[in-house]
Amino acid sequence: MTHTVYCIKSKRETEGLERPPWPGELGQRIYRHIGKQAWQQWLDHQTMLINENRLSPVDPAVRRMLAGEMQRFLFGEDAAG
Repeated sequence: MTHTVYCIKSKRETEGLERPPWPGELGQRIYRHIGKQAWQQWLDHQTMLINENRLSPVDPAVRRMLAGEMQRFLFGEDAAG
């Protein structure tokens, strides 16, 4: 059975993710409010950020920065605050 959500990013009803893509409450929020297409857009954007800035995703500081960028990308400018 398909999980549908009203995607905050695309502002429409769309197919949801199969499971929370991130641990904790943020993962649950993404699962409830972000569609598959918007999540894929984030993954593409994240890859661009990592490659263009030569970031190491194993670095805890980089992971925190990417988590903040993810919230801004998916939920809007003031979402990470």
